[in-house]
Amino acid sequence: MAETAASGGEAIWLLQVVMAQASWLEVAAPLAFLVCWVGYWAFADFWRFGRQSLMRRMDEYRGAWMRQMLVRENRMVDIQVVQVLVQNVSFFASSAILIVGGFVAVLGASEQARAIAAEIPFAERSSPLIWDLKILLLVVVFVYAFFKFTWSLRQFNYVAILIGAAPHDHEPASLAMAEQIATVAGRASDHFNRAMRAYYFGLAALSWFIQSWLFVLCSVLVVFIIFRREHRSAVLAVLGPVGQSIPGDHRRTEL
Repeated sequence: MAETAASGGEAIWLLQVVMAQASWLEVAAPLAFLVCWVGYWAFADFWRFGRQSLMRRMDEYRGAWMRQMLVRENRMVDIQVVQVLVQNVSFFASSAILIVGGFVAVLGASEQARAIAAEIPFAERSSPLIWDLKILLLVVVFVYAFFKFTWSLRQFNYVAILIGAAPHDHEPASLAMAEQIATVAGRASDHFNRAMRAYYFGLAALSWFIQSWLFVLCSVLVVFIIFRREHRSAVLAVLGPVGQSIPGDHRRTEL
Protein backbone atom coordinates (compact mmCIF):
# COMPACT_ATOMS: atom_id res chain seq x y z
CA MET A 1 0.00 0.00 0.00
CA ALA A 2 2.81 2.38 0.83
CA GLU A 3 4.53 1.73 -2.51
CA THR A 4 1.24 2.28 -4.36
CA ALA A 5 0.67 5.55 -2.55
CA ALA A 6 4.23 6.64 -3.33
CA SER A 7 3.82 5.81 -7.00
CA GLY A 8 0.55 7.72 -7.09
CA GLY A 9 2.21 10.69 -5.45
CA GLU A 10 5.05 10.67 -7.98
CA ALA A 11 2.55 10.55 -10.85
CA ILE A 12 0.65 13.52 -9.44
CA TRP A 13 3.92 15.42 -8.95
CA LEU A 14 5.00 14.69 -12.54
CA LEU A 15 1.61 15.82 -13.83
CA GLN A 16 1.90 19.06 -11.88
CA VAL A 17 5.37 19.67 -13.31
CA VAL A 18 4.15 19.05 -16.85
CA MET A 19 1.17 21.37 -16.39
CA ALA A 20 3.49 24.05 -15.01
CA GLN A 21 5.95 23.86 -17.92
CA ALA A 22 3.55 23.23 -20.83
CA SER A 23 1.11 25.58 -22.48
CA TRP A 24 -2.55 24.62 -22.70
CA LEU A 25 -2.09 23.83 -26.39
CA GLU A 26 0.85 21.51 -25.67
CA VAL A 27 -1.41 19.61 -23.27
CA ALA A 28 -4.44 19.59 -25.59
CA ALA A 29 -2.51 18.47 -28.69
CA PRO A 30 -1.59 14.93 -27.52
CA LEU A 31 -5.12 14.50 -26.15
CA ALA A 32 -6.55 15.39 -29.56
CA PHE A 33 -4.04 12.99 -31.13
CA LEU A 34 -5.23 10.19 -28.85
CA VAL A 35 -8.89 10.97 -29.56
CA CYS A 36 -8.26 10.83 -33.32
CA TRP A 37 -6.39 7.52 -33.15
CA VAL A 38 -8.63 5.71 -30.66
CA GLY A 39 -11.75 7.22 -32.17
CA TYR A 40 -10.93 5.95 -35.64
CA TRP A 41 -10.05 2.52 -34.24
CA ALA A 42 -13.44 2.39 -32.51
CA PHE A 43 -15.21 3.50 -35.68
CA ALA A 44 -13.46 1.14 -38.09
CA ASP A 45 -12.51 -1.90 -36.00
CA PHE A 46 -14.49 -2.05 -32.77
CA TRP A 47 -17.97 -0.90 -33.74
CA ARG A 48 -17.31 -1.37 -37.47
CA PHE A 49 -19.66 1.38 -38.53
CA GLY A 50 -17.87 1.53 -41.88
CA ARG A 51 -18.79 -1.95 -43.09
CA GLN A 52 -18.21 -1.01 -46.71
CA SER A 53 -14.44 -0.95 -46.30
CA LEU A 54 -11.50 -2.22 -48.27
CA MET A 55 -10.47 -4.47 -45.39
CA ARG A 56 -13.86 -6.19 -45.25
CA ARG A 57 -13.88 -6.64 -49.03
CA MET A 58 -10.41 -8.19 -48.91
CA ASP A 59 -11.67 -10.58 -46.21
CA GLU A 60 -14.11 -11.91 -48.80
CA TYR A 61 -11.31 -12.34 -51.33
CA ARG A 62 -9.24 -14.21 -48.72
CA GLY A 63 -12.14 -16.60 -48.24
CA ALA A 64 -12.34 -17.14 -52.01
CA TRP A 65 -8.56 -17.65 -52.13
CA MET A 66 -8.67 -20.38 -49.49
CA ARG A 67 -11.58 -22.17 -51.16
CA GLN A 68 -9.67 -22.13 -54.44
CA MET A 69 -6.60 -23.38 -52.58
CA LEU A 70 -8.46 -26.57 -51.61
CA VAL A 71 -8.71 -27.75 -55.23
CA ARG A 72 -5.05 -27.11 -56.08
CA GLU A 73 -2.73 -30.08 -55.78
CA ASN A 74 0.37 -27.91 -56.07
CA ARG A 75 0.10 -25.11 -53.54
CA MET A 76 3.40 -23.42 -54.27
CA VAL A 77 1.51 -20.40 -55.59
CA ASP A 78 -0.33 -20.03 -52.29
CA ILE A 79 2.87 -20.36 -50.28
CA GLN A 80 4.58 -17.79 -52.52
CA VAL A 81 1.75 -15.33 -51.92
CA VAL A 82 2.17 -15.81 -48.16
CA GLN A 83 5.93 -15.32 -48.52
CA VAL A 84 5.38 -11.99 -50.28
CA LEU A 85 3.11 -10.88 -47.44
CA VAL A 86 5.66 -12.01 -44.85
CA GLN A 87 8.44 -10.08 -46.61
CA ASN A 88 6.37 -6.90 -46.60
CA VAL A 89 5.56 -7.22 -42.90
CA SER A 90 9.18 -8.06 -42.06
CA PHE A 91 10.39 -4.91 -43.83
CA PHE A 92 8.10 -2.65 -41.84
CA ALA A 93 8.85 -4.46 -38.56
CA SER A 94 12.59 -3.96 -39.12
CA SER A 95 11.99 -0.31 -40.02
CA ALA A 96 9.94 0.22 -36.86
CA ILE A 97 12.65 -1.09 -34.55
CA LEU A 98 15.27 1.05 -36.34
CA ILE A 99 13.06 4.11 -35.90
CA VAL A 100 12.67 3.33 -32.20
CA GLY A 101 16.44 3.03 -31.86
CA GLY A 102 16.88 6.37 -33.61
CA PHE A 103 14.47 8.16 -31.28
CA VAL A 104 16.11 6.59 -28.22
CA ALA A 105 19.43 7.95 -29.49
CA VAL A 106 17.86 11.39 -29.89
CA LEU A 107 16.54 11.11 -26.34
CA GLY A 108 20.11 10.61 -25.16
CA ALA A 109 21.26 13.71 -27.05
CA SER A 110 18.22 15.89 -26.45
CA GLU A 111 20.27 19.05 -25.86
CA GLN A 112 21.83 18.90 -29.31
CA ALA A 113 18.48 18.02 -30.89
CA ARG A 114 16.77 20.94 -29.15
CA ALA A 115 19.50 23.26 -30.37
CA ILE A 116 18.94 22.13 -33.95
CA ALA A 117 15.17 22.50 -33.64
CA ALA A 118 15.60 25.98 -32.13
CA GLU A 119 17.11 27.14 -35.42
CA ILE A 120 13.74 26.64 -37.14
CA PRO A 121 12.24 30.15 -37.01
CA PHE A 122 8.59 29.09 -36.73
CA ALA A 123 9.09 26.21 -34.28
CA GLU A 124 7.65 26.66 -30.79
CA ARG A 125 9.99 26.57 -27.83
CA SER A 126 9.50 23.77 -25.31
CA SER A 127 11.08 22.98 -21.97
CA PRO A 128 13.48 20.01 -21.77
CA LEU A 129 10.81 17.91 -20.04
CA ILE A 130 8.18 18.57 -22.72
CA TRP A 131 10.75 17.92 -25.44
CA ASP A 132 11.57 14.53 -23.92
CA LEU A 133 7.86 13.71 -23.66
CA LYS A 134 7.46 14.46 -27.37
CA ILE A 135 10.20 11.98 -28.19
CA LEU A 136 8.75 9.40 -25.79
CA LEU A 137 5.41 9.70 -27.56
CA LEU A 138 7.07 8.76 -30.85
CA VAL A 139 8.90 5.88 -29.17
CA VAL A 140 5.62 4.53 -27.80
CA VAL A 141 3.88 4.85 -31.19
CA PHE A 142 6.55 2.95 -33.09
CA VAL A 143 7.00 0.33 -30.36
CA TYR A 144 3.26 -0.31 -30.69
CA ALA A 145 3.70 -0.60 -34.46
CA PHE A 146 6.58 -3.04 -34.01
CA PHE A 147 4.53 -5.36 -31.80
CA LYS A 148 1.63 -5.23 -34.24
CA PHE A 149 3.91 -6.03 -37.18
CA THR A 150 5.56 -8.96 -35.41
CA TRP A 151 2.22 -10.44 -34.35
CA SER A 152 1.00 -10.08 -37.93
CA LEU A 153 4.17 -11.82 -39.09
CA ARG A 154 3.60 -14.76 -36.76
CA GLN A 155 0.02 -15.16 -37.92
CA PHE A 156 1.05 -15.19 -41.58
CA ASN A 157 3.49 -17.97 -40.67
CA TYR A 158 0.55 -19.85 -39.16
CA VAL A 159 -1.34 -19.35 -42.42
CA ALA A 160 1.48 -21.06 -44.34
CA ILE A 161 1.35 -24.04 -41.96
CA LEU A 162 -2.44 -24.28 -42.25
CA ILE A 163 -2.26 -24.20 -46.04
CA GLY A 164 0.13 -27.14 -45.91
CA ALA A 165 -2.25 -29.02 -43.59
CA ALA A 166 -5.43 -28.32 -45.58
CA PRO A 167 -6.99 -31.35 -47.36
CA HIS A 168 -7.51 -31.59 -51.11
CA ASP A 169 -11.30 -31.71 -51.44
CA HIS A 170 -14.46 -29.66 -51.03
CA GLU A 171 -16.03 -31.59 -48.20
CA PRO A 172 -17.87 -29.54 -45.55
CA ALA A 173 -15.08 -30.08 -43.03
CA SER A 174 -12.50 -28.91 -45.59
CA LEU A 175 -14.56 -25.82 -46.43
CA ALA A 176 -14.82 -25.03 -42.72
CA MET A 177 -11.03 -25.31 -42.44
CA ALA A 178 -10.64 -22.97 -45.43
CA GLU A 179 -12.78 -20.42 -43.60
CA GLN A 180 -10.58 -20.82 -40.52
CA ILE A 181 -7.44 -20.19 -42.55
CA ALA A 182 -9.05 -17.14 -44.18
CA THR A 183 -9.96 -15.85 -40.70
CA VAL A 184 -6.37 -16.23 -39.47
CA ALA A 185 -5.10 -14.47 -42.61
CA GLY A 186 -7.66 -11.73 -42.05
CA ARG A 187 -6.53 -11.25 -38.46
CA ALA A 188 -2.93 -11.02 -39.62
CA SER A 189 -3.93 -8.39 -42.15
CA ASP A 190 -5.91 -6.46 -39.53
CA HIS A 191 -2.87 -6.23 -37.27
CA PHE A 192 -0.71 -5.15 -40.22
CA ASN A 193 -3.27 -2.47 -41.06
CA ARG A 194 -3.30 -1.15 -37.48
CA ALA A 195 0.49 -1.03 -37.48
CA MET A 196 0.40 1.00 -40.70
CA ARG A 197 -2.03 3.40 -39.06
CA ALA A 198 0.53 3.79 -36.26
CA TYR A 199 3.08 4.80 -38.91
CA TYR A 200 0.69 7.45 -40.23
CA PHE A 201 -0.04 8.81 -36.77
CA GLY A 202 3.67 8.68 -35.93
CA LEU A 203 4.35 10.94 -38.90
CA ALA A 204 1.65 13.29 -37.61
CA ALA A 205 3.32 13.30 -34.18
CA LEU A 206 6.53 14.62 -35.75
CA SER A 207 4.76 17.91 -36.38
CA TRP A 208 4.50 18.41 -32.60
CA PHE A 209 8.15 19.49 -32.65
CA ILE A 210 7.17 22.41 -34.87
CA GLN A 211 3.82 23.63 -33.51
CA SER A 212 1.18 22.06 -31.29
CA TRP A 213 -1.69 23.35 -33.45
CA LEU A 214 0.00 21.76 -36.46
CA PHE A 215 0.10 18.47 -34.52
CA VAL A 216 -3.67 18.63 -34.05
CA LEU A 217 -4.21 19.51 -37.69
CA CYS A 218 -1.99 16.65 -38.91
CA SER A 219 -3.79 14.18 -36.62
CA VAL A 220 -7.15 15.14 -38.12
CA LEU A 221 -5.65 15.00 -41.60
CA VAL A 222 -4.36 11.47 -40.98
CA VAL A 223 -7.86 10.35 -39.95
CA PHE A 224 -9.24 11.81 -43.19
CA ILE A 225 -6.55 10.11 -45.30
CA ILE A 226 -7.02 6.72 -43.64
CA PHE A 227 -10.81 6.94 -43.96
CA ARG A 228 -10.48 7.91 -47.61
CA ARG A 229 -8.18 5.00 -48.38
CA GLU A 230 -10.10 2.36 -46.45
CA HIS A 231 -13.68 3.39 -47.24
CA ARG A 232 -13.71 5.63 -50.32
CA SER A 233 -10.70 4.51 -52.35
CA ALA A 234 -10.65 3.75 -56.06
CA VAL A 235 -9.38 0.25 -55.24
CA LEU A 236 -12.59 -0.50 -53.31
CA ALA A 237 -14.64 0.76 -56.24
CA VAL A 238 -12.77 -1.59 -58.58
CA LEU A 239 -13.17 -4.61 -56.28
CA GLY A 240 -16.88 -3.93 -55.78
CA PRO A 241 -18.95 -3.45 -52.63
CA VAL A 242 -18.84 -5.84 -49.69
CA GLY A 243 -21.16 -8.77 -50.35
CA GLN A 244 -20.83 -8.76 -54.12
CA SER A 245 -20.06 -12.18 -55.61
CA ILE A 246 -16.47 -12.87 -56.61
CA PRO A 247 -15.92 -14.28 -60.12
CA GLY A 248 -14.84 -17.93 -60.00
CA ASP A 249 -15.88 -18.43 -56.40
CA HIS A 250 -18.68 -20.86 -57.27
CA ARG A 251 -18.51 -22.69 -53.97
CA ARG A 252 -19.56 -19.53 -52.10
CA THR A 253 -22.59 -19.24 -54.37
CA GLU A 254 -23.53 -22.88 -53.70
CA LEU A 255 -23.20 -22.37 -49.93
